[in-house]
Amino acid sequence: MFIDIHCHAYRIPAPVYSFCTPDLVLKRWDMLGIERGVLLPIVSPEIYLPQANEDILEMAEQCDRFIPFCNIDPRAITNLPDAPLDRLLRHYKDKGCKGVGEVMLNWPVNHPFVQNLFKHAEAVGLPVTFDGSDIVGGDFGLYDDPGLPQLEHTLQKFPNLTMLGHGPVFWSEIAPLATPGERSFVFRPDGGQVGRLPSHPVTEEGVVPKLLRRYPNLLGDLSDFTAFNALNRDHEYGPKFLTEFQDRLFHGTDLCFFDMPVPLPELLINWRDSGKISETVFNKVARENAIRLLELE
Repeated sequence: MFIDIHCHAYRIPAPVYSFCTPDLVLKRWDMLGIERGVLLPIVSPEIYLPQANEDILEMAEQCDRFIPFCNIDPRAITNLPDAPLDRLLRHYKDKGCKGVGEVMLNWPVNHPFVQNLFKHAEAVGLPVTFDGSDIVGGDFGLYDDPGLPQLEHTLQKFPNLTMLGHGPVFWSEIAPLATPGERSFVFRPDGGQVGRLPSHPVTEEGVVPKLLRRYPNLLGDLSDFTAFNALNRDHEYGPKFLTEFQDRLFHGTDLCFFDMPVPLPELLINWRDSGKISETVFNKVARENAIRLLELE
């Protein structure tokens, strides 16, 4: 029923923040009705231990339900902003990787190194999945300002680069922010995590739907709780959003640990069965958009 546009796995469990093993991913997918999905490697060390692209390719070779992405730290090869990263990206594309990400480097979106990675991903023809942050330091994800101007500049600069927006900084702006601080979480010195996501109804559209209308190279990765929150906070606007952007949105889990809550499939099924979204919209978001983007059939 579903394809997962965003999932993680470690071939061998890591000592900290370990993702599921491949077997546990498959077991959880079976519980959620997911037929197959994308495995995204992590290469920057801000929170998770880096993993090799070769690990993802090996897992995909052993099970055809796994669709491999590759990932490149922008500092690779020369640690310069003109590094020939296309050499690496072409290699992994030839090996079967369908995209790049998850880019979680905690640098600004418009940093020259990051822009160089985007330039080469566009040239090679690979979509990019990225996460975001509202700070630099003490977090993971590409930094952007409220209103996402750095993302917009990137979409303008690389019109043939397909970018999948993901995470709290992106999805919090489905409506205007009450305060800038509600668009992400903060890691406390004692190890806890605090913060809040917007929960009020969508009485006015934010930056995200406006960017989706303006830039056809922007797509929406609906994985993790923050995308669910953006849709679920308003059961009138959420279905309208799905319907308008039905060709641009992708079901996902961002599965990290086995018993992690994944409420999006139930929400989509409920909205389909209650008539809030059509069967056509449901099918596109659940699987058909992924098949088209990733050229699976």
